[in-house]
Amino acid sequence: MAVSSFQKKARRGIPQIPGTRPSLRNSQLLVSTGVPSLDHFIGGGLAVGTVMLIEEDVFGVYAKLLLKYFISEGIVCGHSVFLSGGDVSPTQILQGLPAPISDNLAHRKPEAESREVAAELMKIAWRYSDLPVVQPAPVVHQFGHYYDVSLVMDSKLIQQCDIETCDICERSTDSSEQLNGTLLPWSYQMVLNRIWRKLKKGNFLTSSNPDEPNILRINIHSLGSPLWRTNGGSERSSSLDSPMFKFLHLLRALLRSAYAVCVVTVPSHLIQDMERLRFESDTVVKLESFAGSDKEMNPVFKDYHGLFHILKLPRLNSLTSFIPETKDLCFQLKKKKFTIEKLHMPPDLSETASRTDKGPLVDKLSSKLVGCIPATKVTLDF
Repeated sequence: MAVSSFQKKARRGIPQIPGTRPSLRNSQLLVSTGVPSLDHFIGGGLAVGTVMLIEEDVFGVYAKLLLKYFISEGIVCGHSVFLSGGDVSPTQILQGLPAPISDNLAHRKPEAESREVAAELMKIAWRYSDLPVVQPAPVVHQFGHYYDVSLVMDSKLIQQCDIETCDICERSTDSSEQLNGTLLPWSYQMVLNRIWRKLKKGNFLTSSNPDEPNILRINIHSLGSPLWRTNGGSERSSSLDSPMFKFLHLLRALLRSAYAVCVVTVPSHLIQDMERLRFESDTVVKLESFAGSDKEMNPVFKDYHGLFHILKLPRLNSLTSFIPETKDLCFQLKKKKFTIEKLHMPPDLSETASRTDKGPLVDKLSSKLVGCIPATKVTLDF
């Protein structure tokens, strides 16, 4: 029996990595942020090789929570994690990660409800009552996972993950594997050196051609805060020699040729030249919390905790970026989860609202609807 010489070529270009998927728009490899609603509004997820900048709220509570979601998603997917910061110890951040919700528990209730609904629909016509209930469509595994902020992730699950921490408050004298030509303060230089060494030794660089590539999730908390400054001066300067700009520029260049993605939180209220930082980033979002502001007592925003602004989206393999369906977004922290939703303004039902003076056009339209002549004479002023 003759054997065919046909051989299927191996698929190249887009590696098959757990916890990733290619974008339908530009075939860019995406990872989840850990918040499915955030993935939806930024185009499906974060592109590998890019930097996401999160402008913190005044107290930095919600920005740190988004960072925890990003780390938890990496642990569940089996990705490597690099965490650096100084305002809050990296160890303390790892101890407060939200626990993942089991897929069985997440899909059990919707599946049971769908069966009950299907059974009720079958009872509408008596002739179909003897037919078996059709099983609902199989549940497709959603990109990303859900987490419960009221529960803490199991320490055994954290220990199984490849996690490296870098506390800028603990000054290191290790100068090996330094990048050539970089003149940065020791805090920025130390973090950049550790990231470069992690990318090189962990085979995250695309030039190393790993057989089974993995994703490195880089997390930098509160970049540019007072603990990052060596001279104790103010960072409120638009000088081009600011170390933050150089740091983000070099970091972005490293990620362009690596299986890595980075999330950086920045206290924007302490930095004046934010436009330059946004230029050095790929994705930029801003959290505007209502805590301590006049909007906190406004009944219009009683169901929300703040506004969510999308300031910049990446243009990868395309002339234009992804355009979300709306930019009027808000966020709220419920008992068990953090969600980003469309901002829906309630109708004005106050007693002080004027409802008698509707104008000539409204009276004319209302008369046509009820089929009668308006009681008041309409005067047209040209």
